Amino acid sequence: MKNSRIKEEDYFSISFVLSRVLTSGVIMSIEKNENELKGLEKRIKKIAKTKYASLFNSYTGAVHAALWGQDLVYGSSTRIDHASEQERKFLHWLGVELVSDEKVPLGFERVSIDWDHLNRVEELVHSKLDGSSVLVLDFTPLGFGPCAAIATDDTMVWKKAERLKIFGAFDLKTMWTQEESDPEIQPAIQFNYRLSPLVAACVKLSLLRRNRANEDRLYSKAAPITN
Repeated sequence: MKNSRIKEEDYFSISFVLSRVLTSGVIMSIEKNENELKGLEKRIKKIAKTKYASLFNSYTGAVHAALWGQDLVYGSSTRIDHASEQERKFLHWLGVELVSDEKVPLGFERVSIDWDHLNRVEELVHSKLDGSSVLVLDFTPLGFGPCAAIATDDTMVWKKAERLKIFGAFDLKTMWTQEESDPEIQPAIQFNYRLSPLVAACVKLSLLRRNRANEDRLYSKAAPITN
């Protein structure tokens, strides 16, 4: 998806979030790193009112997971309304045919979240969830770095999405227990789609503070953030 350019009036909001996250110990603490990823997943599930959320370090990673989770693989066909050039090229690379036949179910719905849409995130998400069993959310336009997620109620979609990325939920379990978990859903290849905990922390805090713009403006007058 095409990322919107960050506006000058959003600089303070970005600086505000970064200053809070960079002084929270996220970078140095392994435990806090994991908590930030889980915290963002929890926040997305609450907003979307879905059972599952899976995080990715790129929009294409989330698209890949949405398709893979539904067994839309090489040789399959799917429909994406108003597909962007990026989406068309990526599906072509995956070997998934893009069709316009409305009888073919949507491969996924998606919503892009920037600072203009942050306060309407619930409305945007819920308006899209009726169209598909998988929703892709792109948080990259917030400006903290590549960040996307899928939200779904389908257990198998979530399991396959986590299996697609190196150090997903099932890989971590295997690492600690030394026992393979869910071997029946192992993909042929895994990708480095794991989201940066630092970016996750910034996005999570932005979502938590999304209705507090007035407070931020008051704070900026009382204690401006400098270099």
